[in-house]
Amino acid sequence: MLCYDNSEMLTRPSNIMANHKPLHKTLTLTSPTQRQGSRFEQQACEFLQAQGLCLLAQNWQQPKIGELDLVMIEAGSAWSTLVFIEVRQRKRSDYGDAALSITMSKQRKVIKTAKCFLQQHPEYAHYDCRFDVIAYNTTGKMSPKEQLADTQPEWLKGAFIASAW
Repeated sequence: MLCYDNSEMLTRPSNIMANHKPLHKTLTLTSPTQRQGSRFEQQACEFLQAQGLCLLAQNWQQPKIGELDLVMIEAGSAWSTLVFIEVRQRKRSDYGDAALSITMSKQRKVIKTAKCFLQQHPEYAHYDCRFDVIAYNTTGKMSPKEQLADTQPEWLKGAFIASAW
């Protein structure tokens, strides 16, 4: 965690979550893969909310740039962090697990989309930002519903950083 000498950040109220309202967008999910991905994203959202994060947006899209699976706020005792979360589900294979499927190209796309989000929502521009991954590694031996029920999320906080790009 980064610490700052900025006294304004250190005195921001910790009950800042009360001021945030979710930014809703509705998507039409047509393929079975999209529907399954949506179920894992919803499970990830519920998991993170149980950990104390507050949902701002789900499947936030910037046309021709990209999509943010989840945008959440993690309230700290001194300041809050805006968290951009990529949710990945993969069957285990010789090619790597779900977390390893987030390539450098995908990281750049998420970062670019996050910058667009901040431009369109300047009220969050002063927040610390973090890029997390929620990874679900499944086996091909279960039905999609069984996979959803039996697969535990792997939460990678700070999985990548914007300054690297």
